[in-house]
Amino acid sequence: MNFFVYVATNWPRILDLTQRHVELSLYAVGIALAIGVPLGILCYVIRPVSAVVLNAVSVIYTIPTLALFGIMLPLIGIGFVPAIVAVVLYSLLPIVQNTFTGLSAVAPEVREAAVGVGMGPATRLWKVELPLALPVIFAGIRVAVVNAVGMMTLASLIGAGGLGDLVFRGISTLSWALVLSGSVPVLLLAALADFGLRALELRLACRQGVA
Repeated sequence: MNFFVYVATNWPRILDLTQRHVELSLYAVGIALAIGVPLGILCYVIRPVSAVVLNAVSVIYTIPTLALFGIMLPLIGIGFVPAIVAVVLYSLLPIVQNTFTGLSAVAPEVREAAVGVGMGPATRLWKVELPLALPVIFAGIRVAVVNAVGMMTLASLIGAGGLGDLVFRGISTLSWALVLSGSVPVLLLAALADFGLRALELRLACRQGVA
């Protein structure tokens, strides 16, 4: 079947799977942000912790994507939850690393000026250091989002749904129309996420005179 004919006759199904794919990716990145940013701050505030945490998330990141999903099966089962857990684990490194790096890169004279005006550690972190670290943190978020969109394609192998359903059904039936109907929206979603977050990252950097 021709790709364009398939899209024209099955666009409601493709749209539903795209929406599911976006929802899964956003859930995973949202949870990864809620865990990763505080971990990155913890690594910055308590330096001995950084070696343990950064090494742990680095080890997780080196696990092949398909193997990570495979590990989830005996531990959690199939469906929505193991897919989210796997992508959250995989998304932690860029978020934790960039949060820690962004905070560590704040100029010492800026910290000294904040101390000079009477700011305590918590106030300095919240009002000075975190705003200055935002461009670097957003760079990590951008990587995490693009990774999540790609990884969620494999999540259909463990019953999570999404555009991977079309890709793998197309592979099993040797239908390029099905494969492209799943692959093209994934590529567009990843490119759109990368472009949008990159633009926001550059805007933040320009406002701070970094770029």
